[in-house]
Amino acid sequence: MMHFKRTPFLLAALLAGAAIASPPAPWQVSSSSFVQGGKMPAKLTCDGANVSPEIRFPSPPAGTKSFAIVADDPDAPAAFAHWLAYGIPADTTELPEGASTPSRRLEHATEGVNGFGRTGYGGPCPPAGQTHHYVFRIYALDNAPQLPVGASAEQLKAAIEGHVLAEGQITGVYARGGD
Repeated sequence: MMHFKRTPFLLAALLAGAAIASPPAPWQVSSSSFVQGGKMPAKLTCDGANVSPEIRFPSPPAGTKSFAIVADDPDAPAAFAHWLAYGIPADTTELPEGASTPSRRLEHATEGVNGFGRTGYGGPCPPAGQTHHYVFRIYALDNAPQLPVGASAEQLKAAIEGHVLAEGQITGVYARGGD
């Protein structure tokens, strides 16, 4: 059995060989619906009106042709998307609260199927007594993905791979009452 001594040189060489593309630039996004790391109000959840939050994403990088949003719950036992939106025009700098609801789709954009099996936004709805995190990632893209309504998270991720100029995120938390 061969043993290799770990050296900074070996690690650097391995990492250099593994680097396929540089990571996207960080990008500041915010929301008036909730603060970073703060509790999301019930109106954004299955316990309320189930409306999408207001999201601001000003000052995108040069060359941005569209935006995409992936909102998910990393605390769920399996990958669970709460919102997939793509083809958002490059001149958009914010989406108002309630831009996507169970009965309303985003204007001038396309939405995918969420983990509830419905198109559009599906708000937080964790099991009673559990606090979950909800991460809203906004991507500035150098293309406009040509995906149909109802695309899956996997289809969206494949369509934006290699096209992300910048990525910003905001995370909220939500817990439902216990039994």
